Amino acid sequence: MKGETAVIMAGIIMFAAGLAMFYPIERGHTEPILGFVKNAGTFIGLSGIGVFIAGIMLHLIRRNTPPLQEGV
Repeated sequence: MKGETAVIMAGIIMFAAGLAMFYPIERGHTEPILGFVKNAGTFIGLSGIGVFIAGIMLHLIRRNTPPLQEGV
């Protein structure tokens, strides 16, 4: 497995975990642990989006590009 594929998969997993932590908890809960879990879900989900985009950027950078002509 290439490095960028692993990074993309990690980003997808992080995003899914963030959704699973954020959405089941309804607004208005007064328990501090539920607020912490909801906030952590937000952070993990947004970080997962960033990791996913980083994996795509790695894929675009590492693509085989034709060599430059030296006489141009």
